[in-house]
Amino acid sequence: MSRRSGILEFAVLGLLRESPMHGYELRKRLNTSLGVFRAFSYGTLYPCLKTLVANGWLIEEAGSTPEDALAASLTGRRAKIVYRLTAEGKDHFEDLLSQTGPDAYEDEHFAARFAFFGQTSRDVRMRVLEGRRSRLEERLEKMRASFTRTRERLDDYTLELQRHGMESVEREVRWLNELIESERAGRDLRSPASGGSAQQDTTHGASGGLPRAGDTPRTDTPDDTAT
Repeated sequence: MSRRSGILEFAVLGLLRESPMHGYELRKRLNTSLGVFRAFSYGTLYPCLKTLVANGWLIEEAGSTPEDALAASLTGRRAKIVYRLTAEGKDHFEDLLSQTGPDAYEDEHFAARFAFFGQTSRDVRMRVLEGRRSRLEERLEKMRASFTRTRERLDDYTLELQRHGMESVEREVRWLNELIESERAGRDLRSPASGGSAQQDTTHGASGGLPRAGDTPRTDTPDDTAT
């Protein structure tokens, strides 16, 4: 299995854990909720779904409602196929959520993992965030070293592109620092709306006073990690 197909399977299982969906709904959610899947097609999704069904992690059901099934029978069209997570599929997804190996720190996989942090235990979230930060810090160190070695030989536009890349990594590291600080403090994601009162979360769900990915992070000493 390729890395990208593994990420897609993870995301599909995670979305179906929330509720059963048909293919169109799944593709829409993957495109809108998980930016990493913006460019993928039905030709990618349906083979993934077939694999998950064959593994016993999903089941197919014809028609999302009795009305849909009746409409399909009257018009002669095929009823929509709805995909539902099985008990084995839920267990498999829980196992995937608990994994914190190096793949969880890579760009695309981290984005998918982060999208399901609301279903992930705090200790696992912390390990993934810290692993991602460490990976980005290593990347930033290499980028800075390369920039120092080559800056005299490169034209202004190439140098500007390298600076832009380093600044992007630095921003993500600062963002990760904020997330890690929030996790350690046990702040609840919804606490700002309730006047900033901290809530302790020791199980799943709220990740704690999290800065949004689009927010301007606090200016700390740049620490590195990426999505």
